[in-house]
Amino acid sequence: MKSQNENNGHEQGAKSRLLEAGIALFAQKGYTGTSVREIVASAGVTKPVLYYYFKNKEGLFRAILDRAAKSQEALLEQVLETPGSVLDRLIDLYSRVYQGVLENQTLFRMIHNLIFGPPQGAPKYDFERYHLRMVSTIKAIYVHGLALNEVIEADAEEVSFIVLSLLDFGFHMDHLYPQSLDTGRPERLLRLAFQGLARRGNK
Repeated sequence: MKSQNENNGHEQGAKSRLLEAGIALFAQKGYTGTSVREIVASAGVTKPVLYYYFKNKEGLFRAILDRAAKSQEALLEQVLETPGSVLDRLIDLYSRVYQGVLENQTLFRMIHNLIFGPPQGAPKYDFERYHLRMVSTIKAIYVHGLALNEVIEADAEEVSFIVLSLLDFGFHMDHLYPQSLDTGRPERLLRLAFQGLARRGNK
């Protein structure tokens, strides 16, 4: 007879396999192109197991994205708690996010395809909150540095857009053109943005 711990471990294993199977298939075939039958077959479970944990395919889809959102929240909280200069903290932000992308490349591809790819018939989901959390974190880092007189005064929203555009460029370049992958590119671009291109003394 199995112990309670063994049963719990088996149940969590089945749930995790369903989440991973969903990520892989949604990334490869899109939401509409993926069937419940394919998901459960890939996860090695039966349809009632999927229905038990997630009710249906849409429930699984939302659970995947909600889990990604919680991971992002935890990561950004760690960044905000890390001391250092504005530039150091932004580089730390990039490093942590980039490491997360490397460790979850299939999930990144799934989300990337949903946002930038053709319509998949997927349920509506608030993808903007991923973006808004990043903007809020960058603004908080900048405002803190401004209070310490580390940086010049500027529109915090526009500062966050500059930083985020550099980070996004690095992620998308590596995703679309893996042959030219350069993990140090975003840090160099951030440093260049902080240094500026104008010669000293020029207006």
